[in-house]
Amino acid sequence: MHESWKPVLQNEFQQAYFQELSTFLHAAYEQKTIYPPKQQVFSAFTTDLNDIKVVIIGQDPYHGPHQANGLAFSVHRGVQIPPSLQNIFKEIHDDIGAPIPDNGDLTRWAEQGVMLLNNTLTVEAHLAGSHRGKGWETFTEHIIEYLNENRPHLVFILWGRDARSKKSMIDQSKHFIIESAHPSPLSAYHGFFGSKPFSKCNQKLAEWGMDPINW
Repeated sequence: MHESWKPVLQNEFQQAYFQELSTFLHAAYEQKTIYPPKQQVFSAFTTDLNDIKVVIIGQDPYHGPHQANGLAFSVHRGVQIPPSLQNIFKEIHDDIGAPIPDNGDLTRWAEQGVMLLNNTLTVEAHLAGSHRGKGWETFTEHIIEYLNENRPHLVFILWGRDARSKKSMIDQSKHFIIESAHPSPLSAYHGFFGSKPFSKCNQKLAEWGMDPINW
């Protein structure tokens, strides 16, 4: 994680709920196949806290082999691009005309100040949603609350029910919310396609005098 996040996260790590979560995760990683690998669980926090301009909130990590890398929706180069990310790239192309990438590594977004934060940060192999209700939701809510209170202008992109449930935690007098259906194949045609989140995001950043994201 980036140095700027350490005081924030150390405070969370000391909380009772996180101690319970940590105990659960220690056993899970010992006994089962859990994604992402341990060293990548907090990859979303490698972006300097002070550089964050956009927060994209996902659900839980990909649960297939070699997919999850700690950044919501992202996979490493060389890994087949998952359907949700394919739909994200399609919407980027339709929205702003950018070419569709040949890989699903979203590190380049993170380097521009886009925080890619899942609602839960771990998952058991082949069992979507298996680590819900273990404490990650509390952790994620605390991070969103911290960002909401301590940063002046952020664009929050909320895709799907889990992410949209965080809307009430965000002060819309200083932040900007973009929300729609999730980009998964099950819901992308119910409000994600055509929602133009990427142009809307860059327009708001420009209004605030910030550099746009090169999606």
